[in-house]
Amino acid sequence: MRKLRWSDPRPTAPPAVEKRRTQTTLHGVTLSDDYGWLKAANWREVLRDPAALAGDIRALIEAENGYARAMLAPLAELRAALVEEMRGRIKEDDSEVPRQDGPWLYYARHDKGGQHPVFCRVKRCGGPEEVLLDGDAQGRGKSFFEMGAACQSPDHAKLAWSADETGSELYSIRIRDLNSGQPSEKSRLRDSAEVIADTGGDLIWMTDSLGFYYVRTDENHRPAEVFRHRIGGDPSADARVFEAHDPGLFIHIRRSQSARFAIINVDDHDSSECHLLDLADGNATPRLVEPRAPGLRYDLEHRGDRLFIRTNAGGAEDFKIGSAPLASPGRPFWIDEVPHRRGCMIINVAVYPDYLLRIEREAGLPRIMIRHFASGEEHAIAFREEAYSLGLEERLENETETLRFTYSSMTTPWETYDYNLATRERVLRKRQIIPSGHDSSQYVAQRLFAVAADGEQVPISILYRAGTRLDGSAPLLLYGYGAYGSHVPASFSTNRLSLADRGFICAIAHVRGGTDKGWHWYTDGKLGKKPNTFGDFISAAKHLVATGYTGAGRIVAQGGSAGGMLVGAAVNLAPGLFAGVIADVPFVDVLNTMLDASLPLTPPEWLEWGNPITDPAAFAVMRSYSPYDNVEAKPYPPILALGGLTDPRVTYWEPLKWVAKLRAMTTGGGPILLLTNMGAGHGGASGRFDHLEEVALQYAFALACVEGGFETGT
Repeated sequence: MRKLRWSDPRPTAPPAVEKRRTQTTLHGVTLSDDYGWLKAANWREVLRDPAALAGDIRALIEAENGYARAMLAPLAELRAALVEEMRGRIKEDDSEVPRQDGPWLYYARHDKGGQHPVFCRVKRCGGPEEVLLDGDAQGRGKSFFEMGAACQSPDHAKLAWSADETGSELYSIRIRDLNSGQPSEKSRLRDSAEVIADTGGDLIWMTDSLGFYYVRTDENHRPAEVFRHRIGGDPSADARVFEAHDPGLFIHIRRSQSARFAIINVDDHDSSECHLLDLADGNATPRLVEPRAPGLRYDLEHRGDRLFIRTNAGGAEDFKIGSAPLASPGRPFWIDEVPHRRGCMIINVAVYPDYLLRIEREAGLPRIMIRHFASGEEHAIAFREEAYSLGLEERLENETETLRFTYSSMTTPWETYDYNLATRERVLRKRQIIPSGHDSSQYVAQRLFAVAADGEQVPISILYRAGTRLDGSAPLLLYGYGAYGSHVPASFSTNRLSLADRGFICAIAHVRGGTDKGWHWYTDGKLGKKPNTFGDFISAAKHLVATGYTGAGRIVAQGGSAGGMLVGAAVNLAPGLFAGVIADVPFVDVLNTMLDASLPLTPPEWLEWGNPITDPAAFAVMRSYSPYDNVEAKPYPPILALGGLTDPRVTYWEPLKWVAKLRAMTTGGGPILLLTNMGAGHGGASGRFDHLEEVALQYAFALACVEGGFETGT
């Protein structure tokens, strides 16, 4: 890699961003914003049609893109090498393990060179493959294409599928007849004329295969209504069966594992409720299980005449499992099946005809617990590595004794197992193939603990190549998230090996705001306690320096979305710790966003961050850490921010404003760069190989930061 030094001619000057100051006063505090004008007045229209963006804003974004590309141009050779080796670890013509459903086996696969999945089936008794939906053909010629659902009807005669073609997470649903065309001819199957636009992407078929349920988004991009569509009908005439126009609520639908019900989940960041739709009733109306109440969370599964409920009711902080009669499912009839144990968090439940399954996490490690209904006997599936990830695969058939689960660790590629619940026989169905080769013994994975300012122990998962010197000289990529109770698994990543092979230590800081150590780990990192998240990240970084894994100024911080807020806050607090910062679709304009109730996610997020409009204390806490509001006149390390023009979650103007203010305020260091994907949203590029280009860009930037590639400048 040729190092980019400021002794070289500067490739270009950074864009000049006009300041148009606005001021507002709230809770006795006057807020000034020089860059608020970068939020387009017609932002709703822009999400659906990026061409509607105002010319002056588009010109600035394109100028930022041009500046960033010019600054990063010397890394082109390195980026190409990274893409080549990361692609070399992907089995391009790969296929998932088929899942049984009636007379068929369904699966998705990728063609060699293909960007998108191809959905297929074969008869259970054998026969030729039938291609149901070719994602590559559907995405061809589109700047963005992301598959949502692809669901076969119960009679196996139809496929309903959804896709997002803008990156704004607005999915259109289409239906195709699977009885037309020849089994191996991709081009013969055709979609009907009915197209259902502006949906959340998921759908649940009714038992008679003549219709399905789906969630439609409202004008503010929020999932607000459940509709029933009848095949052949006009989507504009679809029956609305449920609505919740409270802007603070999310609505999702899923099928019960028994296939008896569509379950409507209505939740916010504090509470939840479930409604049941009988899939055998063509005119079903939702049936409420238990109404929402402050602090009450629950989800459920169905078996026979009972519901099995994972809940925090009755002070079960880390959740318990109860059951209730289907005929009277309300909370007064809930009885405990698996009692609560603090520190042992129940994170998932599955119900089989003869078995109750749960994934629980204790001391940061997951295990699958299996209970036989008749005898009450329990046994566990667990592994011996220091840190690993377990997951339950979705099953299509209810009447089975086969559990399918996945396993990986930071050194062990993904494995898929079938487990017989009766005989306890475990069969490896698939092991991730690394075409370019992978020897797990050449890598070391460990779990460390840093002590936070208040004495809490913060877990850190690390990976490095065997033989890496632990004398403080190694560069380190420190990833963090810490929000919404999301757990960051210590799972396998082929891409991460590209850094480890170049001497990097790859670390995950399991900071507060997630549930890595139980539910209290989440509540200690939200609302007024949100600063704990940033303190934990800095404590993790300092611990890795103190123990010789890396050195101060050798750490590249990485985070996306709410994790972008994390690294943005951390670099404000301790810029000297970091050699660089990678902020992917970063939620950095926190205070202004939470003050704007019209934005898609603002009302639901008040229960996560606080409502600064009505609560002076929440306003003060948010103002104290919001990355955009706390940029100061001091040196900042190199920063690479990435945005998406059609992103409905972290709108494009957040990183655009942040970068403008950073560049105006910093007294040294840098450079500060922004790349906005003009044809994608929150998830970035949609194709699997296009995604590698984005990863390679971030890794090349990280390598340049620690190799002295960016020395001075803004």
